[in-house]
Amino acid sequence: MSTEKTSTLPSLPELLQQIQLDIGDNVELYLIVAFMAVMLTIHGVAVLVIASAFHAIDRFLKSIPHLAGASFISYFIAILLIMLAHIAEIIAWTYVLVAFAIFPGITQTFYFVGEMYTTLGFGNYPLGISWQILPILISFSGIFSVSMSGAALYSMMGALVTRKPGSAAPSA
Repeated sequence: MSTEKTSTLPSLPELLQQIQLDIGDNVELYLIVAFMAVMLTIHGVAVLVIASAFHAIDRFLKSIPHLAGASFISYFIAILLIMLAHIAEIIAWTYVLVAFAIFPGITQTFYFVGEMYTTLGFGNYPLGISWQILPILISFSGIFSVSMSGAALYSMMGALVTRKPGSAAPSA
């Protein structure tokens, strides 16, 4: 005896309509999407500034033979600054969600944001139907921020490992 389950897949317009019905008139979600766009822009600029500063310091240090190894210290400072930027973003997300009173307390909100931002998703956080898209938004924010950071750190590491000892930095 076979128990076959037959179901039809919804069309894209049907899926989008159902999502819109779930979200309803939740204007706060649109504000959160705007916040996410601003946050990604700020993160991109911050990472660009950190990477540019690293490359400028690296070029300067390469021109001084006995300080060439100091570039590794500036690389680790760049890593620290980028990590602090991510922590600041998790805290900013926390305060935005606290303002909308999605969770009863700030620590539960912080843990939720941290898990979604890092895409860990370990905890069980019940959300109202109009907020169920929130983890997707926070996760996208974290994925794109980490990707930007990773690309910048890769570029910085490349500058460190591809040069010859005692050589001046190539002009960019």
